Amino acid sequence: MILKSILYGFLLHVLFLNFSFGQIPGFYAKKEARKTELPFLASNNLIILPVSINDGPPVNFLLDTGVKTNILFSKTLGDELEMQYTRKLNLMGADGQTVLTANVSPTNHLDLGPLEGISQTVLVLDSDFFELEAVIGIPVFGVLGHEFFKYNPVKIDYDKNIITFYETEALKWRPFGYRKIPMRIENGKPYINGFVRQISGQDLDAKLLIDLGANHGLLLNMETSDAIQLPPKFIKSDLGRSLGGDLSGYIGRVRSARLGGLKFKDVITSFPEETEFSYVIKESGRQGSIGSEMWGKTKIILDYRRERLLFKKGQKFNVPFEYDMSGIMPRRLPTDDLRYVANSVREDSPAYLAGVRAGDEIVSINSIPADFWELPDIVKLLRSEPDREIRMSLKRYRSDNPDDFELINVSFILERQI
Repeated sequence: MILKSILYGFLLHVLFLNFSFGQIPGFYAKKEARKTELPFLASNNLIILPVSINDGPPVNFLLDTGVKTNILFSKTLGDELEMQYTRKLNLMGADGQTVLTANVSPTNHLDLGPLEGISQTVLVLDSDFFELEAVIGIPVFGVLGHEFFKYNPVKIDYDKNIITFYETEALKWRPFGYRKIPMRIENGKPYINGFVRQISGQDLDAKLLIDLGANHGLLLNMETSDAIQLPPKFIKSDLGRSLGGDLSGYIGRVRSARLGGLKFKDVITSFPEETEFSYVIKESGRQGSIGSEMWGKTKIILDYRRERLLFKKGQKFNVPFEYDMSGIMPRRLPTDDLRYVANSVREDSPAYLAGVRAGDEIVSINSIPADFWELPDIVKLLRSEPDREIRMSLKRYRSDNPDDFELINVSFILERQI
């Protein structure tokens, strides 16, 4: 579910200056226009854009408001592109213990078709990190952060999968139909205030990070306030493999989360366990974050220069929030063909009681071979509706020999866990 699960680990506390003698570093439309449209690929409401670095071949980047600095996950690719490095930085991983090493590469040119990033600094990880592909289902080589948003209003239409990149002085007035709330930019990250009505515990006036690079709905950090309480019904869950550590915690619901006058009901909420990295979250003064599962139900305009968020309901606003009803956390295997594995299986879940175990490879789902499925479609199926029957054929390997396996057929009924 959570990619901060994966991307929660990108809370990188990095400050540096980027000097250049040409155009001011930032993102710009190549042709002068009031607005420029840029289509994007959506995976579980995460925004994927093809980016060419220094005239290299385009590779997928994740658009992420939760990070300050552009990041490239592969020094192998950075070296192939002959990127220049000026110094190294040590970064703290999500678990508060793992230290990651990154190379600072200044003044890169990033090409997004009708847009370009001028004099862009990129942090290039020393160790290649491609875990996102296992969870998203497609290869992702890096993230675009604060620089993409800092000068220009950016509209994200999740219904049409279109980003509209406005000229700097455009949108002085609020567009018709959009609500407006104040937004603060602190250390390159956007924050808003929201009102959260819990099932247990008191109502919260919470400072929340806008985190487009996380595919959770609402996330509340219990270590930031004694008022944040787990709901009566929750499940303990691995929240995912992050950059620099594994995350674990709990999944439950809140009664509602309200932004301005817009009210989201019965929101799936993540409650990560405290880590040694939690001091950074406490120092920011925030109580949590809002991820793409909530934003994907809206149309939003991020206007960093005027420090405001504009938003309105999208077509999926009234679709209920649902969590996995099977107990399986599927992952794509790092192979050229489409292969999937049950990375973890929650105890006492429908899939576990039917006999599915962590490490089982999925051969088919409802008689459809695994290589006909895209990972987001599997995730969508497993959270689709209670009382739906799921039939799976699985390979359970007995040794490292790929031909040494037992073929297992199971069936189970999806059941709402929270």
